[in-house]
Amino acid sequence: MTQLLDNKVCIITGGAGPRGIGKATARLFHQHGATVVIADLDEEKSREAAAEIAAERTMGVACDVTDKASCETAVKAVMERYGRVDVLINNAGITQPLKTLEISPENYEQVTDVSLRGMLYMSQSVLPHMAEQRGGAIVNTSSVSAQRGGGIFGGPHYSAAKAGMLGLAKAMAREYGQYNIRINSVTPGLIQTDITGGKLTDEMKTQILTGIPLNRLGDAQDVAKGFLFLASDLSSYTTGAVLDINGGMHMY
Repeated sequence: MTQLLDNKVCIITGGAGPRGIGKATARLFHQHGATVVIADLDEEKSREAAAEIAAERTMGVACDVTDKASCETAVKAVMERYGRVDVLINNAGITQPLKTLEISPENYEQVTDVSLRGMLYMSQSVLPHMAEQRGGAIVNTSSVSAQRGGGIFGGPHYSAAKAGMLGLAKAMAREYGQYNIRINSVTPGLIQTDITGGKLTDEMKTQILTGIPLNRLGDAQDVAKGFLFLASDLSSYTTGAVLDINGGMHMY
């Protein structure tokens, strides 16, 4: 198999969940030759997740993406161990199934802080190193809800946070293209992960599938493959782009 990420050091936030997009991405990246760093809130769980993938070329670090100092500390640990950062996957995120008038200030801050502030802080932590290397790739987990005005489980503040990620990514892509740093985003549809697990009834699935031309729900591996494309040289002339991974749920 062609190794698309040979000798690349890749940080994946929100990667410790057993059925999550981050974990699937970490596993696929490692298969393609990458050194994988899983960054999540709990250091022990991050290390366990890394060890489950492989004994070599893996690392688990604690990182609260809403805390800039925590992001910088995590990236510093990666630099001290490996000396470079080639890929950042901004994947950490949370959702809340609330309606507009139900969103409290605390709810708003919780959801936007993890997705949007977390993306900014982690990007700020790796960009100086990537600029010095004259190369790198950042890929962000947005959502189809940013494009279609809501999804299945996320409230309007989730849509706002995920839409903000798209704007931030494009602005950073314009600024950092001169350093050969590519910054792109993916917009997954309904993916079967830890977040959605147990919440979908058979009736809900049947109804949802009527709006998906490919007639199936996505899984974490579907999104991981999109990350692999955008993190590797297969997308060497792509920046500021948004890759839809939703089975056709949303077309425009």
